[in-house]
Amino acid sequence: MAFQNNSGDIILDVVLTDEGRRRLALGDGSFGITQFALADDEINYELFDLSQTTALQDLSILQTPVLEAFTNNTSAMKSKLISLTNQNLLYLPVLKLNTIFDTKVKTTDEGNYVVCTNKATWDDGDTNLTKAIAQDGSDTKNGMINGIDADASGFYIKIDSGIDSTDVTDIDPSLVESSFFIYMDNRLGQLVSKDGLSLPTPISIDDDHVATYLVQKRVNRALGVENGSFVSTPTRPTDGSYSDSNTPINGPWESTLEFKIRASQDIRTSDFLFDRIGSTDSSTYTDKNGDPQEVKIIDTTVRVTGRTTGYSIDIPVRYAKSV
Repeated sequence: MAFQNNSGDIILDVVLTDEGRRRLALGDGSFGITQFALADDEINYELFDLSQTTALQDLSILQTPVLEAFTNNTSAMKSKLISLTNQNLLYLPVLKLNTIFDTKVKTTDEGNYVVCTNKATWDDGDTNLTKAIAQDGSDTKNGMINGIDADASGFYIKIDSGIDSTDVTDIDPSLVESSFFIYMDNRLGQLVSKDGLSLPTPISIDDDHVATYLVQKRVNRALGVENGSFVSTPTRPTDGSYSDSNTPINGPWESTLEFKIRASQDIRTSDFLFDRIGSTDSSTYTDKNGDPQEVKIIDTTVRVTGRTTGYSIDIPVRYAKSV
């Protein structure tokens, strides 16, 4: 990886992604570019200087170092460009992690979600880590996801989509998110619905073991109601305002995504990946006497991207196994 020499004009710098090279190597005609996307990851628009003459206003932007094209698709194009038919829009929707809707969406004190990868980690009453949900049903530890039995108990992840401003009252229909891409390490976990009843199959798994899921709002056309396991339309405040205490979005809130993570078979039954790409934490978690509890951990992220706007959010996730 290196920077482009942008002292002059850069006409085009193109490489195939890993998936593109794989398809080209097959030689069976499956390689064909039918669509493409553009992004502005390395552009800082705050450098645009209106105090300068017209020819110099964007000079700092043009002289900002730009990385050469690289093949790792998980690191490229985080901020995709979109085409808008309505040229009068002043605000675009964003995605925000909702940790205030109820007690089951809160993060841990470290700001992440912890997926418990075996029964001992989840419900052995000897440690605070494992008592995420007490036997009486009360919440005793925030942010703990039951990664073994994906039923209705335990915490879940909730993401809201909307315009984070009270200056507007509605979202342009063309910008409403009705489907989302979810990316996660397939070696560690699988996507599961909030109620634990739906385990979708990834639409692809790349050479870096990143699984891509596509979840979307489904409609029961016979009844005329939504029937989605992952994506739904939230109920608007009855007073017509958008100062809703159930969401971190301070404006029109048009869709919400809810899901859990199930620990993969590999990390449920083996410590191999914990020893290979993880570490051991002996300070964050304690037993019932307050003494440090040794826990094997793997820290990673789950990325959620709106299919309509391309807006992305990364969610810190920790897979944990009590030693």
